[in-house]
Amino acid sequence: MRSDRMKKGLERAPHRALFKAIGYTDEELQRPLIGVANSFNEIIPGHIHLRQITDAVKAGIRMAGGTPVEFGGIGVCDGIAMNHLGMRYSLASRELIADSVELMAQAHPFDGLALVPNCDKITPGMLMAMLRLNIPAIAITGGPMLTGDWRGQKVNLISVFEGIGQVKAGNMSEAELYEIENESCPTCGSCSGMFTANSMNCLAEAMGLALPGSGTIPAISAARIRLAKVAGAQAVRLVKMDLRPRDVATLSAFKNAIAVDMALGCSTNTVLHVPAIANEAEVDLPLEIFNEISAKTPHLCSMIPAGPHSLQELDLAGGIQAIIRELDKLGVIDTNLKTVTGSTVGKNIEQAAINNMDVIHPVTDPYHKEGGIAILYGNLATEGAVVKQSAVAPEMLRHKGPARIFNSEDDAYDAILNNKIKAGDVIVIRYEGPRGGPGMPEMLSPTAAVVGMGLDKDVALITDGRFSGGTKGAAIGHVSPEAADGGTIGLIEEGDIINIDIPARKLSLQVTEQKLDQRRSTWKPMEPRITQGYLARYARQVSSASKGAIVT
Repeated sequence: MRSDRMKKGLERAPHRALFKAIGYTDEELQRPLIGVANSFNEIIPGHIHLRQITDAVKAGIRMAGGTPVEFGGIGVCDGIAMNHLGMRYSLASRELIADSVELMAQAHPFDGLALVPNCDKITPGMLMAMLRLNIPAIAITGGPMLTGDWRGQKVNLISVFEGIGQVKAGNMSEAELYEIENESCPTCGSCSGMFTANSMNCLAEAMGLALPGSGTIPAISAARIRLAKVAGAQAVRLVKMDLRPRDVATLSAFKNAIAVDMALGCSTNTVLHVPAIANEAEVDLPLEIFNEISAKTPHLCSMIPAGPHSLQELDLAGGIQAIIRELDKLGVIDTNLKTVTGSTVGKNIEQAAINNMDVIHPVTDPYHKEGGIAILYGNLATEGAVVKQSAVAPEMLRHKGPARIFNSEDDAYDAILNNKIKAGDVIVIRYEGPRGGPGMPEMLSPTAAVVGMGLDKDVALITDGRFSGGTKGAAIGHVSPEAADGGTIGLIEEGDIINIDIPARKLSLQVTEQKLDQRRSTWKPMEPRITQGYLARYARQVSSASKGAIVT
């Protein structure tokens, strides 16, 4: 066993002594040692219950004849970090999470891993580590939060962000917003809706790296505890089978996951995280694959924030396995692939069925013929830009308007809330990319303010930063190359006309190449906002968003 490096033989007597100082017995040390990465903390609602989930995982490991060895991990709450300096650390934390799991599993050579993440960067970070290490491993996420209820309306975290704009527009009182604040997040779990956390949790299941149900069973459900026990036991079985993450996460598995992504209408942030995970698996996953799969995969689920349905409803309707079985009818799913169940995708979906066709539409009656995400190209985004097209109002799928330039999220947010944006404008927020941000901050505040102010069917936003998985409207992110790298977005001037054509996958600046060359000759990047510490190092090492914003 891999763990024999630290526990077997005469020379490892000191090592065993240290294990015994913790309380491990000889019998426990003779069993497979399963590292259990617990990302519990007291700052993220999606993580506050992970002690209970982790205890269940450990119980499952013991049931199957293994010995669990728990260690901790970090995590950033995107909602709490939003719209201030903290958000610059969110995406950058993904690399630290992956590195810390690698460090723990290499310094202490476990036989297998059970990873217990839940939220935006924690799930992809742990999946990256799983593929990098390539030792038998399984993920079991903490599950989604239930939606809230305010005066008979479903509410969630995004309702609070959008409520700020509604108060500013005079359409809601502060007292009403306070009521929503108290009702919007009623339980623990990853924020209700197909935001980034739940998107990545669902895609972990779709890739075959988590058990069926892992993406959708509510955080507070007893079924989540039972699944955690099964996952812990399966971690031991995976060691005995020597089934490794790269045996599961092949190119075809990533394509399966992207097809599910398109059917669900997932967060645009999946276009950062899925390629980053593929990179760790040494799988080439160019950005164009998203458009190729989107073109042949219909959008089957209208999930919060763009639609009415919650993760709890998705789970009751059949969950991810039902979606996979429905997509298989179109030939966009490879059913022969291995999964961490020990069986194939095809075997896993044999008993899956759609229980509610209002929540999961059949492929014969999709919400949209194409998938939820589109990659746009043009002189403004030669390496690509990303939009959740399923969340864009029909009248904004094609839009042409004057650029309103802001070199920071804060400036744009202030302009929106102070009625300085007019119908038809294209808000440009730049120098917020992976390098320029630094950290490619997620900008839910300005997009939610646009919705709250009633401008989401009249105004577009583009940025070299990111928008939240909770964003709806014509919000185009990940514009690459970014401004800090000399991208065209850094050359736009106030009033320049920007042409957005989502059906044609085009994002263009209507300025001649001659003029752009003139501007480029005098262009100078902004001074770095942060010049020391982790973010300064991150900015020097991070790649383009078009490559997953990975650190090399």
